[in-house]
Amino acid sequence: MTDPIPVGRPFLIGISGGSCSGKTTLAKELVDLLGASVSLLMFDDYYHDLSALEPSERAIGNYDHPDALDVDLFLQHLRSLAAGNPVEVPEYDFSTHTRRGPTHTVEPASFVVIDGILLLHLEQIRRELALTVFVDAPENIRLARRIERDVRERGRDPAGVRSQFATTVKPMHDAFVLPSRRHAELVFTHPFGVSEAARKVLDRLG
Repeated sequence: MTDPIPVGRPFLIGISGGSCSGKTTLAKELVDLLGASVSLLMFDDYYHDLSALEPSERAIGNYDHPDALDVDLFLQHLRSLAAGNPVEVPEYDFSTHTRRGPTHTVEPASFVVIDGILLLHLEQIRRELALTVFVDAPENIRLARRIERDVRERGRDPAGVRSQFATTVKPMHDAFVLPSRRHAELVFTHPFGVSEAARKVLDRLG
């Protein structure tokens, strides 16, 4: 195991926003800019393992509700990184809604960028973050991006993606994600330049 980093508490940057709003693009831009001094933690890796359920049962789950995520494990890992210790993050398979294993290691760093749609909804997570960012985009943009992504990366068909968006993604966005925007110190609304937005985040790091 890697020894704890010999510095003060890492600076935790939380980036939230709707599904396919552009938050992950911004997170990755920050990782590129910060280089070796940054680690990336994805809340999406912490969905509960549903391997005990039949595939037909998994297919009808609500994966946009906070209960779908293993918040306890995520908080444990977030606090471990904040303390300068590496964590073993689950490998989640969105096509089967299971943790396929093995884990992957996220190392501590001076900066940790955390990406997730529900980060700012959960108070216990907000308390851990040094800087909060929200990325917003209109519903039609998020839906178009989600169809393109889920068909390409998750083996889904467009009709199924649209149905899921209408049934769970939009209602949960309206109930949990969008209201959490008020907790953000920085808000970027589509359209925005990713490089310019990343620079504005970096300006807050001191």
